[in-house]
Amino acid sequence: MTLRAATLLLAALLSLWLLCGGQPAQAAGPAVTPAPASLQVLHWWTSSGERKAVDVLSSKLAEQNIQWRDFAIPGGAGIGAGKVLKSMVLAGRAPEVTQLNGVIFGEWADLGLLLELDNVSAQGNWQKLLFPTVWSLLNNHGHVVAAPLGIHRINNLYYNIAVFNRLGLSVPRSWDEFDKVAARLKQAGVVPLAQSSESWQVATLFETLVLSEGGPAYYRQLFVDLSPRAFTDARLLRALQRLRGLRQAMQSPVKERPWTEVARQLADGEAGMFIMGDWAKGDFNAWGLSADQQFGCAAVPGTADYHLYSIDTLAMFADDYSHQPAQEVLAQIAMSPAVQSDYNKFKGAIPVWRSPDTSKMDGCSQNSWRVFSKGSAYLAPSLVHRMATDETTKDAIVAELRRFFVDDQISEAEAQRRLASIARALSRTGKVE
Repeated sequence: MTLRAATLLLAALLSLWLLCGGQPAQAAGPAVTPAPASLQVLHWWTSSGERKAVDVLSSKLAEQNIQWRDFAIPGGAGIGAGKVLKSMVLAGRAPEVTQLNGVIFGEWADLGLLLELDNVSAQGNWQKLLFPTVWSLLNNHGHVVAAPLGIHRINNLYYNIAVFNRLGLSVPRSWDEFDKVAARLKQAGVVPLAQSSESWQVATLFETLVLSEGGPAYYRQLFVDLSPRAFTDARLLRALQRLRGLRQAMQSPVKERPWTEVARQLADGEAGMFIMGDWAKGDFNAWGLSADQQFGCAAVPGTADYHLYSIDTLAMFADDYSHQPAQEVLAQIAMSPAVQSDYNKFKGAIPVWRSPDTSKMDGCSQNSWRVFSKGSAYLAPSLVHRMATDETTKDAIVAELRRFFVDDQISEAEAQRRLASIARALSRTGKVE
């Protein structure tokens, strides 16, 4: 047999062996360490406090030899992130993990795109640990489709303690008191109320005013039930009048700015008060300000017994299930005691557990937990932050509110008629009963 023939025969035998399931021998050398698993995580946590909260998650994930591939999209209320997520999914490049808030869970889950976390939930006894409101949110047709992180209270009034002490001011508990405090601040050359004209920030302020005027039951008639009759109620008109009246307490003109810049006004003493969700507290802390020392936190007038809420959650895209083990580890991490404590400390929120360690909370968080614990009759799901209704409805209402806010030619009565028209149109298209 010639050398060429022998070579061809050996090659044929090797090919046959491989086809039958054999493996080629590895060359001797140092052992190769497998690359760590990784998860691309799309979210909109980009401010100082939010980044500290993200670091808690990513570091805990790294301890499990899983890399957090950060994909942060700037933009308040996740408006930009939502658009990026949709485009990625349509292009067949869905991230392994995404921040998703509110009722939009059902839309993604009904398409069969979300990983079901039933086993993780059962092993972790989530149903027993979680507030009923949180547990209900995570469930879609009997399956758990997201991992909860924290609960935000939105109806917070922050105030600069040094400014209030210098002027001898007390925290306003009613709107009459608020107006008097605002007048005194304005007289002293301090902007009474820091505010942006950015659409989601205007609508966040407005939904707080609706809660103040009508309470949680009426709030839900408007933004959860989308009752056309509720949109013609006098309470909505009063909320619009209050929104228009608050313009007098704001810097003129009211510019469109990120919420972090508006919060900085309060931190620097340029403004006396600021109405925003408790994620602002996370940034105050990140800037070196302490609750009850440099800044105070109280409920917006008329809402002390109520909780306007949004809930941070992570959802996992199923795809080919190749990332399922790592995704389930992240879900377990999200509900671990250490992460529930540390993440929410930096984020400004409260844990999703029914019985957290309240001794580690500041006064603002303790009040948030106390009110949320009272049950559903005191809770109002945020419209702006996707807890109340679908994206299309939210966008239509938010756009109309900003139009009213920036255009003084639109009367309160006309704005109410336009909002009522939106509700009736949605009713005719079958979006509401």
